[in-house]
Amino acid sequence: MHTANSFKMNIIETGINGLLVIEPQVFHDQRGFFYETYNTERYHKAGVINTFVQDNLSSSSYGVVRGLHFQKAPYTQAKLVWCLQGRVWDVAVDLRKGSPTYGKWYGVELSDQNHLQFLIPRGFAHGFSVLSQKALFAYKCDNLYAPQAEGGIYLLDKNLNIDWKIPEDKMILSEKDKKHPYFDNSISL
Repeated sequence: MHTANSFKMNIIETGINGLLVIEPQVFHDQRGFFYETYNTERYHKAGVINTFVQDNLSSSSYGVVRGLHFQKAPYTQAKLVWCLQGRVWDVAVDLRKGSPTYGKWYGVELSDQNHLQFLIPRGFAHGFSVLSQKALFAYKCDNLYAPQAEGGIYLLDKNLNIDWKIPEDKMILSEKDKKHPYFDNSISL
């Protein structure tokens, strides 16, 4: 039997303040595996002090690219994301006004094999591409979805030059994501 105190996790710095990769402790045996996807006490002790209020789940097929999405103040959101099935390339772009890494992006592969989580603080645009035949993608948000505050950046913007790990001719984008504006210095959260 495992107690909350027996679980460990590794916090990986990304070089962008507050943007973290979290590697949970996974217990494997002949039945499969077990790990905690979230534990308030353990995460708070590690410095992740968000109070999450909404959980979301998406299912997508190979080539789907979702993003780059954000919510404007006062509805900005921090997110804790991970992949339950398959593989995704997950990307966050720093939009925090005055941040030394403003306009910089960081990407990480999340999968049902590596069990990594990605903590995206408020003030970031977020998106992901599906690298496997199918992916189930989960995320916790610390603020409720507010349609009147949603915003986005065109994910193929050459100013950001994000490598989505999918050939452009294989990408599947929503009509809404095709119409987001290009990145410029006027976008900040």
